[in-house]
Formats: sequence, C-alpha cells, structure tokens
Amino acid sequence: MQVRNTKQKQVVTKVIQEAECPLTVHEVLARGQKMLPSLSLATVYREIGRLTEAHELQTVAIPGDPPRYEAHSHHHHHFKCTGCDKVYEIEGCPKELKSLVPKGFKPVTHDLTFYGLCKACN
Repeated sequence: MQVRNTKQKQVVTKVIQEAECPLTVHEVLARGQKMLPSLSLATVYREIGRLTEAHELQTVAIPGDPPRYEAHSHHHHHFKCTGCDKVYEIEGCPKELKSLVPKGFKPVTHDLTFYGLCKACN
C-alpha cells in the first residue's frame, strides 16, 4: 500500500527531525500547528505510528511519563529535568555498565535515564 505524502505528514516528520529532544504526541501537535494550524491530533498519532512501524522513530519510555518519540539514531541515554520536565539526549554509553550484570546473565538491551535539574532550572 502506497502512503501519500501529505502536507500534514511532512509537518509531523519535520517537527520530529528538527527537535532537539524527544517529544510527546502533544508536543509534536503544538509545534506542528505553528506550521500548519489545521494539523489534528489524530493525524499526529497516525503518522507517529507509521514512522515507528517503519523504524524511522524510536520510542523513549520514561516511567510515569507519556511516551516520547525521536528520530531513530545511534544508541544513547536520556536526562529528565525534574524542574521543567524536558528530556535531553546524553551522548555515549558507559562501558562499565556491563560489569553490573550478574555472572551468567546475557544482557540484550538496556536503557538509562538520569534525573535532576537542567542548566536552565539549576
């Protein structure tokens, strides 16, 4: 099935690709409506679902928060500001994390989120 490349889909894709941090569906909608006021929540959900299914987006799951989405990229971790609730990317991955895995266990994947105050809230 061919997916039409509508203006709405272009806006959703552009918002996520240009974001400096992972965004919730409502953040995508708010930013997208600045470019295209008629953008609907249903369209944002549909496009995020399609992009996630196509492995162009990855979900950032932070306990207690709604899912956030970011362009699929290299392995990295996140920092959540407890002041403003923004989530930031942290580059790299500490190699010593493997040493925390119990002997005889084989890790498949991991996710690490730091919590604290961002530069603006500090």
